[in-house]
Amino acid sequence: MNALPTHCIFDAYGTLFDVSAAARRLAAQDAALQPVWQPLAEDWRRKQLEYSWLRAIMGDHADFARVTAEALDWALERHGLPPALHPPLMALYDRLDCFAEVPAMLAALAAQGVACAILSNGSPAMLSAAVASAGLADRFAAVLSVEEVGVFKPDPRVYALACDRLGIAPGAAAFVSSNGWDIAGAARFGFRTVWVNRSALPVDRLPHRPAHVLPDLSPLPDLLRPE
Repeated sequence: MNALPTHCIFDAYGTLFDVSAAARRLAAQDAALQPVWQPLAEDWRRKQLEYSWLRAIMGDHADFARVTAEALDWALERHGLPPALHPPLMALYDRLDCFAEVPAMLAALAAQGVACAILSNGSPAMLSAAVASAGLADRFAAVLSVEEVGVFKPDPRVYALACDRLGIAPGAAAFVSSNGWDIAGAARFGFRTVWVNRSALPVDRLPHRPAHVLPDLSPLPDLLRPE
């Protein structure tokens, strides 16, 4: 990566934080949930994203906490699970585990002088809780929520928010996400994109492809390291 970025902007959910962690952790305490927690987590995440896109298209914005709660209600009904699971799962979503390599990766970027930020669909309260729970609050120059512009990614106004708040041009930032659609939106906006492809999926057939593809976040400091 020539003319290395001065900033690294991260998506939060699925990129820094494991969105399956809430269902997995509750299943460890509830034997009835153990056989179904993984498809539950997958459906919850899929509906969460679908609802964010549909609300953006319809111009009917609600914050990510509501979208997440409504997606969970759908997923619980889909799997024949009781509504009583809703409160503990939502509580655990505020304390998602970060992926194992995240703390060391952020420390390495800080040592290299790369300023890090989060740009997420998450509401400010959700992001604050997740970052604090993971012990990462001092690692970010900014934690930015789409609530400042009132529309979800991949609307270009969201990516512009990061540039405005950080005082940078798009080319000065590496944008890192585990979501192919997010990478496409960020690349179209002008960010230098890094797709974290943890599941070894094909690249999305969208006009703007990732500049770099990594299996997890561990190689990111080397990618951004001056030679």
